[in-house]
Amino acid sequence: MNFETYPFEKLNQLLDGISPNSDYTPLSLTIGEPQFETPQFILDALNTNATLLNKYPKTSGEEVLRQAMLSYNQARFGLTLENNQIIPTFGTREVLFNFPQFLLHDITEPVMAFPNPFYQIYEGAAKAARAEVIYLNLNEANHFQPQVDEAALARADFVILNSPNNPTSSVMLMEDLKKWVTLALKHNFVLLNDECYSDLYLEEPLPSLLNASIEVGNREFKNILVINSISKRSSAPGLRSGFIAGDSDILKAYMVYRTYVGCASPLPLQHAAAVAWADQNHVELFRAKYKENFVVAKEVLGVDAPKATFYIWLKVKDEIAFTTYLYEHYNLKVIPGSFLGRQNEGEGYVRLALVHEAEITKEALERIKLALEKN
Repeated sequence: MNFETYPFEKLNQLLDGISPNSDYTPLSLTIGEPQFETPQFILDALNTNATLLNKYPKTSGEEVLRQAMLSYNQARFGLTLENNQIIPTFGTREVLFNFPQFLLHDITEPVMAFPNPFYQIYEGAAKAARAEVIYLNLNEANHFQPQVDEAALARADFVILNSPNNPTSSVMLMEDLKKWVTLALKHNFVLLNDECYSDLYLEEPLPSLLNASIEVGNREFKNILVINSISKRSSAPGLRSGFIAGDSDILKAYMVYRTYVGCASPLPLQHAAAVAWADQNHVELFRAKYKENFVVAKEVLGVDAPKATFYIWLKVKDEIAFTTYLYEHYNLKVIPGSFLGRQNEGEGYVRLALVHEAEITKEALERIKLALEKN
């Protein structure tokens, strides 16, 4: 399989041979990995259940985890899901990669559509599934919203949305999501929203695609799926806990497929994830930290906060030149937007992940301000 070089490796190659300014301590705003401590109650649950390492985990997930995820969906989105409408997963990256291969396996010339720029696993999954790709370009001209081309979508078998979006931090509101559900039913494609940033809203909670499905009368979620993850909301990416939820007919067959994949989460991780999914209070503490970071960003760079995520999609003259200059002169790493897109999308932008405490964030953004003044 001819996979593209991953963005972080591209960055390493770009910066190779450049000696950063040692007057500055190294800082990085590249990876969307929260740098806050995982809450103690989650660690306690992990420690308490460590003795379960002598047991094989179920591929379908332990009932304690399933119930915690169901309660999360009820508390966060007002969704009353049945047990057959959700599958616990080993994070969401593995789902995004293997689900398209499962779904599209028996289709002769499969077609996928997803936003551009994008989380790179979408492209890897398309390559693995031998799927033709339709790009839903996100740019300033369309306010970073995926545009509907019905003629193209009528050919699609599988469409991925990503709202709240990585890397642009744009969001789709209820009316937009409803339109996409309607399109999925009209053209009979499977529609999945990657909702891993849905809990990192700064002001008002954002809806799930499943809410939109109910709003248009598709209460059984025909053709509609969502994925979500604990990594961002609980500052616990190492737990590798996510879920896929929605259309029970699709999930029933996918569950059989997963039995052979061998991606069940270890029992101590499942129990720790269960207490995290079941608790909503700790997430508010992290939202407050991200909100503080965006206040700092407004003060230093004059940029407005998005509705959700911890990203700034920063416009620059030349993203490659800016990235190398910033590293060489200020010892700070960022990701060029063009590394995250195709067909020139992402050019003229860098992605900043505000995942540190406010003091470190301010230091990084002040370096970026200095670099902007000279580029």
